[in-house]
Amino acid sequence: MVRATILLTALALLVPPMSVAAPIERVWLSHASHDPSRLVINWETSSRVAGMVEFGADAALGHSVAVTKHAARHHVEIPFGGRDGHLHYRIRSGSHATEIFRCKTQPSRELRLAVVGNWGFALDRDLSSLRHDDPHLLVSAGDNVPDLHGPGLEGVRAFAALIDAHPTLFQSIPFLPVLGNHDRELTPRGAAPPLHSVYDVEATAFREFFELPGNEWSWHFDMPAFDLRLIAVDLNHINDHGTTWQTCHAWQPGSPQLDWYAKTMEHTQAGFILTIMNEKQTKLQQLANASWHDQFRKGSGLITGFGYFAERARLEGNLPYFNTSLKGTGDLYKDPSSRFHAREDNYLLVTARAGVPVLTVEIKNLQGKVLDCSEISRRH
Repeated sequence: MVRATILLTALALLVPPMSVAAPIERVWLSHASHDPSRLVINWETSSRVAGMVEFGADAALGHSVAVTKHAARHHVEIPFGGRDGHLHYRIRSGSHATEIFRCKTQPSRELRLAVVGNWGFALDRDLSSLRHDDPHLLVSAGDNVPDLHGPGLEGVRAFAALIDAHPTLFQSIPFLPVLGNHDRELTPRGAAPPLHSVYDVEATAFREFFELPGNEWSWHFDMPAFDLRLIAVDLNHINDHGTTWQTCHAWQPGSPQLDWYAKTMEHTQAGFILTIMNEKQTKLQQLANASWHDQFRKGSGLITGFGYFAERARLEGNLPYFNTSLKGTGDLYKDPSSRFHAREDNYLLVTARAGVPVLTVEIKNLQGKVLDCSEISRRH
């Protein structure tokens, strides 16, 4: 009996990792580099197992990447080449397999980019109109989750709940989120700064769950076919810096983050640069001695998810400034240079066309109505 037990144990050790199976609970897409021709397929399983991604230009698939590491969360980067077609993919975990999903490959003529804000407070919203716009890329302007301490939704579980709220959306559109303060809130904020840190400045859970370019709490992403670069910066609740309410990385003049942003701006050749953050631009103007605004004005536009409303403003130097929020019925803090505002649930749809020297930016409500439309010209 002892010999039989030893033999069975030895045979178990020889079983390939893929034979160990666990149900695949959620799937989402992202980019981990600045290169849009590389796509990351992310998934989670109920236990730590190996896995495999199968993919191809049609439902026959034909290519695969095996993952031998046993983990509950996997991030696998695959080629995302081709134009105006679809990538088909499936994930396997032992005997478990997903259906075959698909997402659009890079476009050659028209690029549609959807930007949302404050998703954490609008998980129940019907996003049919956004889906109907058929964006190639989905970007957030922060506060993707309400906090990291809700019962049963601690840490990375909060981000899993975001994926679970709109599974087909995340299975078909690459997602690049930007940080807000709620994305790193470890304990309730309270009425006054407590003795302990309320926020995780390093955004550990966010960076564990998502696979993003750069250092993940700030990044840039390029779409050279449309002369466009997106830059994400970590700016939120900057007036709390130095207290136990501090949420974002240092932002002051001379800080590593501002130096990185300035150097990124300096070396960017793209005709369009959109900067995305989660702070009120007037707060930066008050506290940063125009250091950030000097850099913002080198770009094409500034987008934030700070307020719970829709807004378009035109800052000094003619810089377009947008606020967007899927929960759009909050208090209205109008920008001094506001040109349009509305208290409606909303998102931005940014459209770029190859060879056309303007971007179109629409503020849309969740019924698909265009609330405001403007154009951004290519930088000189």
